[in-house]
Amino acid sequence: MNSICTNTSRIYVRWMVRRDFNEVTAIENSCFEFPWREDDFQVCLKQRNCIGMVAELDNKVVGFMIYETPKNRIHLLNIATAPEFQKQGVATQMIQKLISKLTNQGRTRITMEVRESNLQALVFFRSRGFRATGVLRCFYEETNDDAYIMQYRPDNIQQYSPINRISAKIAG
Repeated sequence: MNSICTNTSRIYVRWMVRRDFNEVTAIENSCFEFPWREDDFQVCLKQRNCIGMVAELDNKVVGFMIYETPKNRIHLLNIATAPEFQKQGVATQMIQKLISKLTNQGRTRITMEVRESNLQALVFFRSRGFRATGVLRCFYEETNDDAYIMQYRPDNIQQYSPINRISAKIAG
């Protein structure tokens, strides 16, 4: 395979817009046996705390991610890179974008479910600091496959708690 994207610094991660849906669904269809449909994306992105982002190279969408922002975490719902751009740093840059959204005063971890048979994803996320924290039996309806619950919690983010901060001031 030719190296199409040797300089990942040219990748720009931005908010997903409606005009991206054709490229996003094409990537989704090329990457997954049971892909989301365009209306799945639309329904998800209409929800209050659901966000879509794309990775763009030379005005071409080469990857995407969809995530939710519950109260204290980021929950990654879907991530994919176009096959011809895989193993070239696209997904890594998208994950780094998510990690940069973690803060001391709010979201302290990233969670997701990964199909047990998706070894490539399990290895990728493990190499980026994610750890399996549990198993959901028969999680995927189409096949009854199990899912690993994966979590990223950076070492340098301390748990935010007003009580701990007050206690530290009194003790200090």
